[in-house]
Amino acid sequence: MKFKFKYIVFVLVAALSSPLALSASAAPDVGNDALATKTTNITLIQAITAAEKYAVGKASRAELERHQDQWVFDVEVVSGKKVTDVKVDPKNGKVIAATEDKVDRDDQSDKED
Repeated sequence: MKFKFKYIVFVLVAALSSPLALSASAAPDVGNDALATKTTNITLIQAITAAEKYAVGKASRAELERHQDQWVFDVEVVSGKKVTDVKVDPKNGKVIAATEDKVDRDDQSDKED
């Protein structure tokens, strides 16, 4: 009787964890944005080039990040006194969005470095 109970518990645990394993593999969590580069068709350099050409300036920052449930290269381009945040599709290298960047505020609450 004790053996059957352990066997039933094992089968129940295995059955319940299978859907969880499948759902985890359906939407992979890379844990680190840099690991998502495995899923891109273009390089960071190509994304920077596309953004600089679009915004006619020089990139000051670029990263691969999640934006509205999809991966995008987010490139900050400086042109004169104007800063533009350019989002580049990592699959085809096309600019999918561009907005003028407002003043950075994330360092204002920091104490002096």
